[in-house]
Amino acid sequence: MTGVPASAAGGPSGARRAAAGPASGKAPGAAMGRGAARSSEGGAPGAGGSGAAVGDGSESSVVDAQDDGKPARGGKLAAAAVNQASVWNVANLLTMLRLILVPAFVALMLADGGYDPVWRSLAWAAFAIAMITDLFDGHLARTYNLVTDFGKIADPIADKAIMGAALICLSVLGDLPWWVTGVILGRELGITLLRFVVIRYGVIPASRGGKLKTLTQGVAVGMYVLALTGWLATLRFWVMAAAVVLTVVTGLDYVKQAIVLRRQGIAERKAALEEKEA
Repeated sequence: MTGVPASAAGGPSGARRAAAGPASGKAPGAAMGRGAARSSEGGAPGAGGSGAAVGDGSESSVVDAQDDGKPARGGKLAAAAVNQASVWNVANLLTMLRLILVPAFVALMLADGGYDPVWRSLAWAAFAIAMITDLFDGHLARTYNLVTDFGKIADPIADKAIMGAALICLSVLGDLPWWVTGVILGRELGITLLRFVVIRYGVIPASRGGKLKTLTQGVAVGMYVLALTGWLATLRFWVMAAAVVLTVVTGLDYVKQAIVLRRQGIAERKAALEEKEA
């Protein structure tokens, strides 16, 4: 059989290889799309081949792992990216600091009957630090990809805790009418619950008015925490009045957005259901 051509001798095995391609369920183009990843299995992490594996997504990584009998490196890299934001990051530490400052602020605010200018100044310092860290922790988390489940829950709690503690202390001491505290805290609690109610339809984004409200509330409450007299005491009254107005107006705006978001969500679900039935 020495006269048989080499091409003919490879015929059966070639046929078997050709048949193996369709049996594997992969098109040639798809195989080439991930071929770089498999051809560089011995390469260092971060090479072009591993990048191709990551770019294909989780499904292709699973397919490659099944085909090669080895764990897909793309899946490991994706898992590492998800887990890289530790709970003990800078943003979360600032949030924890705000939570710790809440009882410290209350103790300083009510020390010596709550009317000593020195203790009130120290309480103002604690309140100011808490408000400043509130500006930074969210920015750091978004900028450096430090968002965690703990931060999502603890950050709004810390914000409302320090503001609520300050308002309640001021009302207990008689420096701020209880109705002002009720309006501000009622609005914050109501909008938080409203967000949870409509979260199935979407997320209500923070508006510029809401950010201005938060800033005005912080300035007004900080001025009330300090033992101010004269024209500064008059000024803080008007700043607090502006804060109350912004609190009510932005609260109504959030309610309007929630209603619109819910209607749109219901309409989209109804349209999707009708399309599915059709």
